[in-house]
Amino acid sequence: MILFPAIDLKEGRCVRLVQGDMAQAKVFNDDPAAQAAEFEQQGFAWIHVVDLDGAFAGAPQNASAVEAILARVQVPVQLGGGIREMRTLEGWLDKGVSRVIIGTAAVRDPTFVREAARRHPGKIAVGIDAKDGRVAVEGWAQTSSMTAEELGQRFEDAGVAAIIYTDIARDGILKGLNIEMTLALANAVTIPVIASGGLASIDDVHRILQPDCAVLAGAITGRALYDGRIDPREALDAIRQARQA
Repeated sequence: MILFPAIDLKEGRCVRLVQGDMAQAKVFNDDPAAQAAEFEQQGFAWIHVVDLDGAFAGAPQNASAVEAILARVQVPVQLGGGIREMRTLEGWLDKGVSRVIIGTAAVRDPTFVREAARRHPGKIAVGIDAKDGRVAVEGWAQTSSMTAEELGQRFEDAGVAAIIYTDIARDGILKGLNIEMTLALANAVTIPVIASGGLASIDDVHRILQPDCAVLAGAITGRALYDGRIDPREALDAIRQARQA
């Protein structure tokens, strides 16, 4: 179980949204690289970064902020948001991104995901963001007819390293992870699934350490970290102890 601290980028700053609404962006740090360094110092083993502007624009919009993060930390970084062509994807891998997350393009262009996973084993993740059980695309602005399970199963034999599953209805509102739907996806595929959206307290961390969640590869935490609702040391200690048990 890996706990990923999230850095969401909007106009070069570290923000958190409520249910993906760009109009409800709260700035938590004007220096994303400093925020990443703080997460690394706290003991996190990975950092999850999303270019929010890029997700809406369909191409990277916060490249300088991402590059500053990569230059500042030693821990691996996974990056999503606006990565819809091979040149962009490979450019980020060349700059030091450890894992690239493909979201909208996984729905629109599954061949791209397959080719990326073939060329770069272990470095490609699929982002599945669900709204009322249906996959959302274009920075969550549009909803497709496809379910999360259908999209995940599409890539079963593609060599994808992970699926990052976000329940949009819970993202940024601190109501807890949607364990039921996340486990439904995780049990429907063999690809490792990372839970996202709504993680609110240390109780949620303990919940994902229960036996039924053993199929999960990790979880992403954002607002609860910034608001101080989760103490990083307590959360990481709980995961460490569970791993040793």
